[in-house]
Formats: sequence, C-alpha cells, structure tokens
Amino acid sequence: MGQHTIRLHPLGKELVVNDQTPLIDLLHEYGVEFPCGGKGTCGKCQVKLLKGDIPVSASHRSKLDHFKLPDDCRLACQCLCTESITLQVEQYNHLILADESDFEFEPQSGVGVAVDLGTTTLVTQLVDLSNAKILAVETLLNPQVKYGADLISRIQAGLDGHLTEMTHLIRTAIGKMISIMLTGTNHNPNKIVLVGNTVMQRIFSGNDLAPLSCYPFHVEDLGLKSFSSSDLGWDFLADTTILFYPSIGSFVGSDILAGIAATGLYKKEKYTALIDLGTNGEIVVGNKDQIICASTAAGPAFEGANLSMGMRATTGAISSLRLAGTKIESSVIGKTEPKGICGSALIDAVAILLKLEQIGMFGEIGSGEERVQIDGPICLTQKDIYEFLLAKAAIAAGITILSKNLGIDTSEISEIYIAGGFGNYINTEHLLSTGMVETTEDKIHKMGNTALIGAKIFLFENGELSPKILGKTRHVNLEGFPEFQDIYISKMILG
Repeated sequence: MGQHTIRLHPLGKELVVNDQTPLIDLLHEYGVEFPCGGKGTCGKCQVKLLKGDIPVSASHRSKLDHFKLPDDCRLACQCLCTESITLQVEQYNHLILADESDFEFEPQSGVGVAVDLGTTTLVTQLVDLSNAKILAVETLLNPQVKYGADLISRIQAGLDGHLTEMTHLIRTAIGKMISIMLTGTNHNPNKIVLVGNTVMQRIFSGNDLAPLSCYPFHVEDLGLKSFSSSDLGWDFLADTTILFYPSIGSFVGSDILAGIAATGLYKKEKYTALIDLGTNGEIVVGNKDQIICASTAAGPAFEGANLSMGMRATTGAISSLRLAGTKIESSVIGKTEPKGICGSALIDAVAILLKLEQIGMFGEIGSGEERVQIDGPICLTQKDIYEFLLAKAAIAAGITILSKNLGIDTSEISEIYIAGGFGNYINTEHLLSTGMVETTEDKIHKMGNTALIGAKIFLFENGELSPKILGKTRHVNLEGFPEFQDIYISKMILG
C-alpha cells in the first residue's frame, strides 16, 4: 500500500503514484495510445516491463496471448500499479502540425490566442494582433485519448458517465497551454478563439453527447459558445473574450468552418474542394454562391486505428514509402527501427504495391497469402488493405455525391485543398494513383492545418465572417443520397 514510483524509459520521467493507480490514467500523457478506449481489444497500448512486476489477471493474460506478446510486455489499459516499476514507453514523439502561414488581416492592438482542439492533438498559438506574428506555440496530445482514439469511443465514454471528467481534462489542458505561452510576458489576450469538431465542442462546453449517439444525429445548439475565464477555471486571465466557434453539422465542426475561411473557398468564383484527412474525414465542395459539406468514415484507417500494425505519427511509425527500382524504401519517424505504419505511408504502400502488381485492382494480394511485406517486420494484411479501400471509397464517393448535389461534375472542381494531421506528408502522385481523389496533380494543394489558420483569421474578424460562411453552407448525410451505395461500391476499385 502507499505510493510507488513509475520510471519511464527513454523519457527519463519519474511519476509518484498511489497504490492501485490504473496506468491508463497516467500514460496517455506520454504518447501511449488507447484507440479502443481501454477495452484491451486493439493491443496498441503495449509497454515493456523493465523492472518490477505488474500482476496479470486471467483476462489480461488471454489478451496478451491473443496478441502473441512476450512475457515482459503488458497492455497498459489492463494494468494497475502495485509496486515501483520501470517501463519502456516507445511512442513518445508525436508529429503535431502547427502553422505559420500568411493570411490577410486588419492590424489591431494587443494579442490573441488561436486554439485547434483536435480529437488527437491540441495546438495553441499566441498571436500579435498588430502584425499576425506568432509569439509562442504549445502542442499537446489531447488527454481524452485515454477514452479512445475515435469520436464514437468518446461519445460512448460521455454516455457512460465520463463527460464531466472529459470536460475538466480538456479545459485544464488548454488552460495550461495558454498559461505557459503567457509566462514571462505581460500579455493578457484580447480574444481566445477555439475551433474543433462537433464532439470536441460539446465536450469542451459540457453539453450532452446523446444527440450524437443515434440517428438522426440532430443537435439543436451548434452555434457560437462564449465563456468567461472563471467559467473555465482560467484564473490567470482577465476580461478576455473566449469563443468556441460554431459547428456546421452533427459531425462537421468549427474546424471545417475555419478550413473554409483559411482556403477562401467561400469567396471563390470557381468550385473548390477541401478534404480534411485527420481523425475524422470531412469533405467540402463549393464557391462564393453555395457550399456543401459532409463527414465520412475515413478517419480511423488513416490514423492507424483499424490496421494490424497501424499507429499514429509517432516514433517508430513509417511516415512515407518510395520505390527505388523494385525495392520499397521507407522513412521512419525518429530514425528508429519501424514498429508500425501511419496514414500517409498507408497511401504510399497501397499505391506502390499496386504499381508492383503485388495487389490487384480490388486490393487482393496476388500471392494468395494473407499479408504482404512492406519493410522488415512491417506488413499489410488483406484486412488492412480492405480497410484502406473502405476509407478510399468513402472519400471518392463523398466528392462525387457532393458535386452531384451542387449540379456539377467533379471535373469542374478547379482546386482541391488537402488538410488534416498528415495532409502535408501525403504523396500526391500516390494519392491520385489509388483513385482516392480523381483529378490532376496541378489542382491539388497541400495546406496543412487549415483549422489553425482559420482560427487565427477569426481572431481578426468582428463576428461577421462565420455567419457569412454558414449562411451559404449546407450539411448533408452522404448515406441519405439515393445513389450512395452504388457510387460507394464503384469507388472500391483501385486506380
């Protein structure tokens, strides 16, 4: 009984915890992933026990056996700390996309803070409102990852009674990030703008998640949320306007509203598309007259959640692949031995395997085996390739259906902006060769974190821009389109 010390290698961190503390409550802050929300079904939270002991229950043992893990490995989500231990934590270096893009603005006095509240990652920037220069940046993993990697897991956690804790976690984390940026300065922000998907907005605001848990997913209060510093427990601020910008629809949030602002899509003569390939997959098509948007089920595959060796963009993840003759060469985050594959490399892998004729147009592995080797121990299984096909078809069908809703052909889209967590790292040639986006390479622009760019644009506007965009924007349910199934199935072919 009493307290124990947990040492994390190679981080050099030491944590003093109470007896029987669940490791899931601690390790999510240090990059350990819990995509299944602690159910022990994904096997992604593996840690290596270097010193000490962690008792293994019968249920835990069956899960370890299922994933064929060695005796010194544990699934962190199944563990309680009962003595001092040393753990090897591999996934400790995450790529989190900030932004330093230029944009049009009217100079103002003072400073502001832009916040991109992502499902997986958080980014805050302190902005000089006189010149739009970035004075400070903080990035962090969203502490809610302990409740699962995807939105459905977060919604379920909220319904299971964890909403208050999730709200406290995210408010505390963002408050701490802002406080760190302001430390050593005499700044008090005039305005703080937050953007995020609809689920993140509702959790931050402490709103009921039940409307998002079942069809027809109708949410009444999608609008602008305003807070005082005392509402959020941010006592280090004084007289600061804190705004969480409005969502567009049930699963299309203010991060996409910000993306529309960032691309200038809402004021373009020609039709333009925005595809966000983050934890969720959102698509927007429109121009100065009309905009239509939808969400897809593409995100989990590109975040690695549904892949046998998938992982987010962390140390040990293959981030890109290229073909040198007939040999596949890889780039690994952290320049270590590869431990898994992330979304950008998944697209590369499928494109290269298709070119080498190791897989066919329907994703079938030509050798007849259940897996195909990528690099060293890293393989894609037939199920992994099928998961990619589902995600690829969701994006391709989404673009087609939104275009049809606007009465245009996809060929009439003049520009396509790729945003999201790994938008900057995508090989556009490979993207096109899989058929995920049916266009020409000259029309594609990789724009990175459009949510953060848009949040900074909102810092300079007087409240008129978001209503202007929302007034011409429609949110649709792709599955409700009469031809959805036929179009979706037709997009399940590679190339």
